[in-house]
Amino acid sequence: MLVGRALFDRNRDVTQQSDIREVLQYIPQFRGKIFLVLIEAGLLPEPAIAETLLDLAVLEDLGVKLVLGVLGGDLKDLYDWTLECEIMAARVSRPIHDPAAAVEALEILARGQSAIIDASMTGPLDPAVIEFAKEIKVAKIITLLEEAILVNGAPAHAIRAADALRLAAETDAASAKLLLAAAEACHRGVPRVHVLNGRQQGVLVDELFSNEGVGTMVHADSYRMIRKLREEDIPELLGMIGRSVRRTKLIARTYEDILAAIDDFYVMTIDDHVVGCVALHPYAKEGTAEVACLYVKQAHEGRGYGIELVQHVEAIARQRGMKRVFALSNRAAEFFTEKLGYEAATIDHLPPVRRQQYEESGRDSRVFQNQLDGAAKDA
Repeated sequence: MLVGRALFDRNRDVTQQSDIREVLQYIPQFRGKIFLVLIEAGLLPEPAIAETLLDLAVLEDLGVKLVLGVLGGDLKDLYDWTLECEIMAARVSRPIHDPAAAVEALEILARGQSAIIDASMTGPLDPAVIEFAKEIKVAKIITLLEEAILVNGAPAHAIRAADALRLAAETDAASAKLLLAAAEACHRGVPRVHVLNGRQQGVLVDELFSNEGVGTMVHADSYRMIRKLREEDIPELLGMIGRSVRRTKLIARTYEDILAAIDDFYVMTIDDHVVGCVALHPYAKEGTAEVACLYVKQAHEGRGYGIELVQHVEAIARQRGMKRVFALSNRAAEFFTEKLGYEAATIDHLPPVRRQQYEESGRDSRVFQNQLDGAAKDA
């Protein structure tokens, strides 16, 4: 595992910033999965290719089944490099566009080796590549190219395949072609397509071992979503909000507290990992509801996820016929008033039961409220 040690030494500062747990959570997800990695070997700097191969050696050690497609450059040279990096590689005798290549690649993977295949006669996401990926049942296609996809001149880290056609109009011709091809791969059954700038050293690890990534991932399913809390999420939620509870920003809750009101709680997930939460406690008699337990993990702050969570439960409150929502906070006045348009209120605006709880708690939280669409402002 000398290669693995080198990788994590090289990326120590990255893992410290993003939390090593964020890295470790992917290991069981990746183990046993097939990744098709396509490299423009003839066009990329040798140091970047060398670092990518070291990273691939670690993925192999972690149990990822690798198929390495060479888009350009000398296939034999890259194969020799894989051996230098102690990747257990074997060459597929047929090029990627040959219908028999998939069977041979699967035979190599079945005996515990990584496969290297000639993809030089195709573009990075040509139909022949997608068909090969389907045949070997890949979990991801990863392309390391000279250029990355930019939308309106900026990186777009996660794009739903269904949105690709609309976003392609906001890119240059080369990016649009890649984006549409990646979406087509997803429509045909490939779960994820990652388009990375292969000139960037360490890009493979930075993309795969973080929730946000550094390249562009086009995905077929819901990569980022807000859903109802499940019982198996409760330990994660308690651990996530513990820091704010200790700093008295959130009310302390037990497992039993949350389970008893589980239908009130919602979580935001990225790649099926919980990164934020919110609760909506209804007071049907008064036609109002409380926005509570709002929290976003530190690593995901500053991306507008808190706003999305609040707006999600506001929409639910509207569907239930609520006239307004309110929130109690002693630290987030600016967030509620400036970001969400809430107005300052008093405890007189609280439902009687909630007002009694507030008075008995001894907390100094401020009250904020927001009138929902279609309801008249309170006097």
